[in-house]
Order: sequence, then structure tokens, then C-alpha cells
Amino acid sequence: MKAIAIVTTAVLGLAAAGVAQASEALAKSSGCMNCHDAATKKVGPSFKESAAKFKGKANAEADIVAKLSDEKKHPANKASADDRKALAKWILSM
Repeated sequence: MKAIAIVTTAVLGLAAAGVAQASEALAKSSGCMNCHDAATKKVGPSFKESAAKFKGKANAEADIVAKLSDEKKHPANKASADDRKALAKWILSM
């Protein structure tokens, strides 16, 4: 039974790592990394800063999606509506 728990935990961990890598790749391909970085401030705040700002808020994911959809603040954003949701989840996971 313990072995099953360990294997399940390992599989879930690898799946989460895959999602994180996929989301970082999505951030790069969507143009987000031109102005943002995961850990350090560039032109815009780091994704970790953004996550800290929104964590614990009831509508955090929707609020981030709204910010990503603002073409004045994010003119280089090439992400679709579904991609923006995925990016918001990824940001909040930091």
C-alpha cells in the first residue's frame, strides 16, 4: 500500500512539473517573457510578485485573466482566452 502511495505521489509530481514547463513555454510563446520573468522584475512585475499579490483573493484567477486581456497593458500578448486561463493558474501556482 505504501508503494502505491509513493508511485502515485511521484506521478502527480511529474504531471505538475510537466504543467509548469508547459505553462512556462506558453508564457514564452505568448510574448509574456518579453516584459516579465518568473522570479525577477523586468519591465513588469515577476510572476512570483503577481502570484503573491493575488493569492487568497476570491476571484484571483479571473482578475489575472482580466489583466492579461487588457491590450493597453499587454499589447504583445498572443494568448487565446483558454491560454490566458492556463497562464493565470500557472502564475497562481508560484
